[in-house]
Amino acid sequence: MSDALLIASLLNVSTHMTTVTVEELLKLHDDGVRHELVEGQLRVMPLACVAHGRVTSTASWLLGNHVHETEIGVAVAAGTGFILASDPDTVRAPDVAFVRRDRVEAVGRTEHFWPGPPDFAIEVISPSGADAPHDSRPEVHSKTLDWLAAGTLAILVLDPAERTATAYRALDNVRTYTDGDIDLSDAVPGWVVAVADFFA
Repeated sequence: MSDALLIASLLNVSTHMTTVTVEELLKLHDDGVRHELVEGQLRVMPLACVAHGRVTSTASWLLGNHVHETEIGVAVAAGTGFILASDPDTVRAPDVAFVRRDRVEAVGRTEHFWPGPPDFAIEVISPSGADAPHDSRPEVHSKTLDWLAAGTLAILVLDPAERTATAYRALDNVRTYTDGDIDLSDAVPGWVVAVADFFA
């Protein structure tokens, strides 16, 4: 079956509330379109707008440089799947993420999705009116709740329109920054970053 037919088949299946598995999602992994699974339901993710892409690229560079220099783990870019739940399966993909070295070594080399949540995730909100519903405020909030529920230590939500960074460590531990530095070393050892750097 061609990728196009497989996608159409899975989308039709998900419309009728039949669950899609991680194994089925893996068959679509290299088709050039970003997909996520939420409780077994396939979601096709549209292309991001320029503002979203620019901030995501900067965040990935900032985190990646720190992780590379300190050798504390692995940083991954947008589109990397993390398996958060099974039966029904949930596979989410943050805009940027980090996994500690000890967890990387425990799992070993994997060519597929990461089995579990990242230690740290960054999500970027698309500007209001942008044609990217997967990065809307409600969708980013939904993903943030999924990361927290799965055990991610901290999630940083970046808002290019407002130039703010909101750090979530628990539902009752949320702080929004408009300037100054953010100390994220509880999730990414040694990482303290200026809010302005994300929007430079």
